[in-house]
Amino acid sequence: MVLDLYSRAVIGWAMGERLTADLATQALTMALWRRKPHPGLLHHSDRGVQYAAGDYQRLLATHGIDCSMSRKGNCWDNAVVESFFHTLKVELVHHRRYLTRDEARQDIFEWIEVFYNRQRRHSTLGYRSPAEFETMDKVA
Repeated sequence: MVLDLYSRAVIGWAMGERLTADLATQALTMALWRRKPHPGLLHHSDRGVQYAAGDYQRLLATHGIDCSMSRKGNCWDNAVVESFFHTLKVELVHHRRYLTRDEARQDIFEWIEVFYNRQRRHSTLGYRSPAEFETMDKVA
């Protein structure tokens, strides 16, 4: 998944059986399509092989995005994303039993796109949802 650190919105995500470079590239492609960022954006990730893969790095470079990776063994640099996955598991996944991957994908889609991005309040955002925070920012 790709998270906007400013608004805490999930802007790109993909699901699969394994975390691969292709899966990460799908999530990044969704994020680029949604946000259409200007060159110079800073993209932060951990040092996972999927983020260091040639296709992923080329996609960043093609869009003029600067890549920043955590130092080896430094988990704090990716704490916001780790916190998101903890929240997803505690608030949704641990309370469900999915019969199929498609069922899980649909449930997680609804949680991210309907609840998390539009309704769930974040203390970091002054107890606003990511959507509300972004709308407020445009008005100011």
